[in-house]
Amino acid sequence: MLSAPSAAPVLHALPAAPSRSAAIPPAKTRPALYLSVLAAWAACLWWFHPRLWSLLGMAGTPLEYASLAFFVAFVELAWLYGLYNLGIVAFALYVRRHPALTAHPAVRIDPAAAPAIAVLYTTCNDFVEHSAESCVQQDYPDFRVYLLDDSTDAAYQARVDAFAARFPDRVEVIRRPDRKGFKAGNLNHALQVAAVREPYFAIADADEILPPDFLSRLAPVMEADPQCGFVQAAHRANPAQQSPLAQDLGIGIDLHWQWYQPLRNRYGFVMFLGHGALLRRSCWEQAGGFPDIVSEDLGYAIRIRELGYRGRFAEDVVCFEDFPETVRAFRVRHMKWTRGTCEFLYRETGRLLRARRIPWMEKLDILMPTLNLPLTLFYFAFMVNANLLMPALFGAERPLTLEVAGQTWIWPVTALDAGFNRIFTPDFFAITLMTFFAPVMCFMLGLAHRPARLFRFLSHSTALYAALGPLSAAGVLSFLATRKAVFLVTGDTAAGQERTRSIRRWWQELTGRSHPDHPVIRGFELAAGLLFGWVCIRSFQISFLGLCLAFILLPLMHRLGWQHPVMKRLVWIPFSLVLIGLMLSGLSLAGMQTVFFGYGFHF
Repeated sequence: MLSAPSAAPVLHALPAAPSRSAAIPPAKTRPALYLSVLAAWAACLWWFHPRLWSLLGMAGTPLEYASLAFFVAFVELAWLYGLYNLGIVAFALYVRRHPALTAHPAVRIDPAAAPAIAVLYTTCNDFVEHSAESCVQQDYPDFRVYLLDDSTDAAYQARVDAFAARFPDRVEVIRRPDRKGFKAGNLNHALQVAAVREPYFAIADADEILPPDFLSRLAPVMEADPQCGFVQAAHRANPAQQSPLAQDLGIGIDLHWQWYQPLRNRYGFVMFLGHGALLRRSCWEQAGGFPDIVSEDLGYAIRIRELGYRGRFAEDVVCFEDFPETVRAFRVRHMKWTRGTCEFLYRETGRLLRARRIPWMEKLDILMPTLNLPLTLFYFAFMVNANLLMPALFGAERPLTLEVAGQTWIWPVTALDAGFNRIFTPDFFAITLMTFFAPVMCFMLGLAHRPARLFRFLSHSTALYAALGPLSAAGVLSFLATRKAVFLVTGDTAAGQERTRSIRRWWQELTGRSHPDHPVIRGFELAAGLLFGWVCIRSFQISFLGLCLAFILLPLMHRLGWQHPVMKRLVWIPFSLVLIGLMLSGLSLAGMQTVFFGYGFHF
């Protein structure tokens, strides 16, 4: 076991390894994808913006003007994201018909001259023996496994030590005296004091299963392309997981990786995703190590791109990773991603925009997915504006008459001013549907041949993913209050469970970590769901009512579990309400009068 010396360690510089296989040309980025997306967005703005902008003529006060202007701006931004997702799907379909566009040339390496590789397995109270075994069972001739143990639980430390004792010639345990820098600090420490001789190093997460040929497939790519700073392998959901939540939603991992990541070799920025990758040590040294942020992977990829290196995505090398086994773990991971992304944008956006060696389309490919999480705060503000403020400013109560089987019911609802009828048209309905379904288009196409499985997945993912708006908004707000992010360990079942009677400590826990276990976080989600749900009933918005029900169910599932008998039945309702609302809005275009197709449906 090694620990950090008292003085700051010196990075051990190693010369770049000589090529031992046929060279492959460096990867190049084409702007076609983002040129197409931006052109389609410009066309939509040209067609729709005049009618949207004309809504501002209804404003008679600064508050009314601000409300309408925010509505218009967010709607048009949402169109951009919808077109971005459609562009990804369209180009992915094109690439699938022309696989040579993103395929790597076949290269091999002489086993006798294979460069040494360090395999860095990171763990913090979440050690998985089967995953560690996959690191040891590589068919590569020269590698060593380093268990980077940040665990604070003595039981997990004992398990790590027992595993290392089984492979004394292959495995070494590395611990450090503190957890400064979270995962980035753990990796930097190991590369400074232990894994110093290997010109390449691989990174594996605690729950990751590497294929036996992981190193032997990726090392030749690095050797053949000196400008390749890392090779990122593909990932699929671990088929051996027994968790019902993982079995229901793990397929989403598979489909997302298959559609979104391969395109980046040719049309975007290949991101280092923190694990399941092989990296060049000399790049790490030139970049000054991993940046001390929660999203150290993306920050590192940008730094080496500035240095002239580029990543490659290896679609044909597949690792398995666990889907969070509980709703609580899923929410913990999402909060880590939300605050970590906010921290990345806060600290790294200026560097990215100033980087001269990163083309504009690669910058867009970084910002589009990373801005998505912080923008959930604006999405939450949009819901407040569209469902509370705008009805108060531009709405009026009107009776809605329902006649079913000879029975008549009169329902008082809040309807918007007739001036909004200019956007209740078939073309607006079409672009709204596009924006609504574009993020799940890859899942719809991937599961189109299994309609029952598709409906099951969309129903379950609506109750889980679509319900994250209030949680994400809470994470963004807490980051804005502290300007800090904390690396929450998904598999650590104890973190966040502690209770304190100190008001100051309670407030620090809320703003400093915003852990989903905190009662205020869950209370905020429940309050948002109940408030918006009441508004939906008042305005007869059936689809949005389904989303509000999901807001309420998510913190309840955090407490009760995915398999709770009541939750197992309720998770089907949100998506069903969404579909009912869509059908009613379609009928309204055919002549049936419904109140639903309005402002609340757009997003």
